[in-house]
Amino acid sequence: MDFSHIRDNFENLKEDTSKENLKNGLISKEDALKLFNISKGNDYLNLFSIASEVRDYFKKEIEIISSIHITNICSVNPKCYYCGFAAGTSKEGYYEPFRTTDEEIKNSAIAIEKSGIMRVSCSSAHGYGGKETLRTLKIVKENTNLEVLVNAGADFTENCIKELKKHDIDIICCNLETINNKVFKSVKPGEDLENRINICKLVKKYDINLSSGLLLGIGESYEDRANHLLFLKELPVDEIPIMGFNPYKDTPMENHPKCSALEQAKTIAISRLMFPDIRITSPTPTIGAELVQFALMGGASNIATVIPDNHPMNIKGVGNPKTGNLKEVVKMIEELGLTPKIKK
Repeated sequence: MDFSHIRDNFENLKEDTSKENLKNGLISKEDALKLFNISKGNDYLNLFSIASEVRDYFKKEIEIISSIHITNICSVNPKCYYCGFAAGTSKEGYYEPFRTTDEEIKNSAIAIEKSGIMRVSCSSAHGYGGKETLRTLKIVKENTNLEVLVNAGADFTENCIKELKKHDIDIICCNLETINNKVFKSVKPGEDLENRINICKLVKKYDINLSSGLLLGIGESYEDRANHLLFLKELPVDEIPIMGFNPYKDTPMENHPKCSALEQAKTIAISRLMFPDIRITSPTPTIGAELVQFALMGGASNIATVIPDNHPMNIKGVGNPKTGNLKEVVKMIEELGLTPKIKK
């Protein structure tokens, strides 16, 4: 594949980083589809090279975000076919029901901040109208200076979103996972894609930063992925998590093939060329904690679900019980000649 016009577009963007040029990105949908279909090693090397260059131009440090899981008692029925987070879904995951206490949230947030990590993701199951994330936000903000992302999928009311803004929420995550409705319903029969889209629009209505990402390898096509990225551009999104499907035992999808680290890195790189300057996130459980280098080579600028040794909670990843250890993730970042964003 000829990458020269993409490099030319990058050079032009460096000369004019206006909002419109940034929104246009470096590639078209047609370019994206060609890149999704590459198979030669040299094409992968070229793709990763330019995606990393673009990331490094706009992002001088690699961000790291840790996790607090609030509750796994979920009202979605039937449960998502891949879920290992909700109570009773997988003995490999959070099988027993839990609700994290105020004190546990406080202690976890303080420990995360002491480790040098500057961001935390706080995730809740469905059935609370977002109130569990609001409870957690208040505690974390009262006791630390951490940047806070909250994630409860479509389980937010408009009033809760307004309350989250009033209490200085930094970013709200609502992953669409796929915008192919047929695929969405095939893996999430208890949810409605339109509800998730409406939450994304509400977040932007109140001028709050929005994180919304893709779940790869659940039956979507490359065109679905390209259309999804274009949809996120129109919202517009402020952060894109790129998550590869990784099966949990005991779930209806336990025998569904996992998404390779290479496929995730390719999608990260294409996303970087479409969104040159925004935060692109790779959660350690979905790519594999030992394979974070692939995400970084693809142009990721944020590594998620990173657990410091002093974290008082037993955190299990969504999509894979294994999580990234802070010391090991920092080492991986530095081995690639990149700078981790850690408070000394």
